[in-house]
Order: sequence, then structure tokens, then C-alpha cells
Amino acid sequence: MALVMLSAVSAGTQGDIAPVRVVRLVAERFTFTPSEVTVTEGTIVEFRIKSEDTSHGFHLAGPSDINVEIPKRGRGDVRVKFEATTVGVYVFECSRLCGAGHDFMRGSVRVIPKPTASAPE
Repeated sequence: MALVMLSAVSAGTQGDIAPVRVVRLVAERFTFTPSEVTVTEGTIVEFRIKSEDTSHGFHLAGPSDINVEIPKRGRGDVRVKFEATTVGVYVFECSRLCGAGHDFMRGSVRVIPKPTASAPE
């Protein structure tokens, strides 16, 4: 199981602009790599997903309920955005029957609270 930790640090000077983080996912042999992604509340996550074998699906349950097909190896990738607006754990899974281990092809996005600014002394 792979873990990717992404922090939400805004590159601009405006605090209202949500940071965008790119996460490259690979679907292959009944796994997603990485299978766990952690982001800070308020981050927009752009998943760039490709397959290293057959066609797969990517379903991310949550406020935006994403469900797309991932083309098989050599046919490009698919890109989707997820807005991490609420703290919690969101499960993603393969939504296209891809073989005997299909039911185990899952992962998660953990959205953690924004850090609170400490008061000046």
C-alpha cells in the first residue's frame, strides 16, 4: 500500500484561491498506486489516471461522485478533479469489471483539517 501526503500551501497571495495538487494514479493488476492520498481541506485534487494493463474504471464516492473509464495501456490517461471541501475519508474503486481481483481494487482520499494559524505573541 502506497501513501502520498500532499500539503495545501497556496502559491499565491490570495488566501481564497484553492491550491491544486496533481496526483498521478496508476491502475494495474487489481491495485491503484498510490492507494492512499492525503490532502488538506480546501485543496483541489487533479487525478491523472492511467492503466498499465486493461481498461479500468475510477469511481470516487463523495460530494462530486466521480465515475470515469480509464483507457487501457498505451491509450492515454483520464483527468478528473476532486474538491476536498469536507474533512473525511473518501473511497475510490474500480468501477469496471476487470478480472478476478476487481473487488479488491480500492483506495482512499483522506482530507485533513487546515492548520490553524497560531496567535502572535
